[in-house]
Amino acid sequence: MTIRRILIANRGEIAVRIVRTCQRLGIETVLAASEADLDSQAARLADHTICIGPAKSSASYLDVDAVVGAARAAKADAIHPGYGFLSENQRLAQACTAAGIVFIGPTEAQLDAVGDKLKARSHALAAGLPVVPGGEVDSVEEARALAEKTGWPVLIKAVSGGGGRGMKLVHEPDKLAATIELAMAEAHASFGDPRVYLERYVASGRHVEVQVLGDGENVIHLGTRDCSIQRRYQKLVEEAPAPNLRDGLRAAMHEAAITFAKHLEYRGLGTVELLVDCERDTFYFLEMNARIQVEHPVTEAICGLDLVAEQIAVAEGKPLRLTQDDVRLAGHAIECRINAEDWTQDFRPSPGTVSRAVFPLGEGVRIDTHIQTGARVPPFYDSLLAKLIVQGADRAQALQRLRHALAQCEISGVSTNLPMHIELMQQEEFARGGVNTAYFPWFLENRATALRDPCVAKGS
Repeated sequence: MTIRRILIANRGEIAVRIVRTCQRLGIETVLAASEADLDSQAARLADHTICIGPAKSSASYLDVDAVVGAARAAKADAIHPGYGFLSENQRLAQACTAAGIVFIGPTEAQLDAVGDKLKARSHALAAGLPVVPGGEVDSVEEARALAEKTGWPVLIKAVSGGGGRGMKLVHEPDKLAATIELAMAEAHASFGDPRVYLERYVASGRHVEVQVLGDGENVIHLGTRDCSIQRRYQKLVEEAPAPNLRDGLRAAMHEAAITFAKHLEYRGLGTVELLVDCERDTFYFLEMNARIQVEHPVTEAICGLDLVAEQIAVAEGKPLRLTQDDVRLAGHAIECRINAEDWTQDFRPSPGTVSRAVFPLGEGVRIDTHIQTGARVPPFYDSLLAKLIVQGADRAQALQRLRHALAQCEISGVSTNLPMHIELMQQEEFARGGVNTAYFPWFLENRATALRDPCVAKGS
């Protein structure tokens, strides 16, 4: 079928991003917005806006009935869920099918297969992918026995967790019982699912993912992304391709991602997340995200595709418009997530009104944002304000452009992590490329120690 009108069930920069692609494709857009977002940039850009409830997410963006009801009222052919909120929600996919509306995403069965981390892990094993040693635990006794088998330290993960939430590191046996009980209680409170599982902790690991696109039969990959700069398992900087990987390992990761997606007969855009074990020079399957991701622009920059457009084409039932041989990965791209938070105060959120917003322009520079001067940053949602993406012929040029672009950025009225990115991009370790997930916590601690040193504080 040909999609002519899409309801966008999301907000912020991704809503703006989807509107722009739809405008280019000649597809009409209807933004489903909460009361807090009726005057947002996405609302002003969309052809129509429909209110789906109050500011609280549970009563608007997470309300399946409200979203589908809005799509029916707007006579939309399809719903694009963006990322977060209902983007991987099986009930939304089912409700779309029942209402005769196209869900721009994978099938209900595929969402089920990867939405539960233990199911995804079992599918990975069935497809022949390596996984981190570990498994589900129902009690402290089981956890202790498994930890002794895998080795310490261990990582406890909520089965229904995501976005870095629901993960706890345990270094020693004496802390295991209390941490398991806390993890189960928090998982139940946060996700309505107390199940947890345990994995051996990889001390020197890199978070590398592979972007895939499938039509239900054929699957192609669009290269790697490195997302190892994380705060409490939440990504802050991403780049494509992942730097400093040996060719054989990279090729094996591409092949593993395609194998997994073919195993699922995957339809749509997805990301296979892998953990590179730097000490063992190998990788493990972590999970699959069955949606578009925040960091998709760095992949778009090196492959020259509009991933939202490709999502829509597949949702229309079209076969992939590219073969693997058609994919040309060129240059290097880096993305910085600019959040409304005070990084000097343990990244405390900073809602308010943006009194001034200035973004850089220039060759190889892209800004994905939903804010401008005068915009309100409500306290109800994710703090992401903008993504600054730069591309260069190689990593050195991309980093040089990024440093220049960050220096030109100005956002006033709310605190942001812009100064953090500026400092981070000056670090020699980051410039060399290939830092692991332990690097950013080390960077923060090293900086804090330096500031506590009276000699450093006085600049002597």
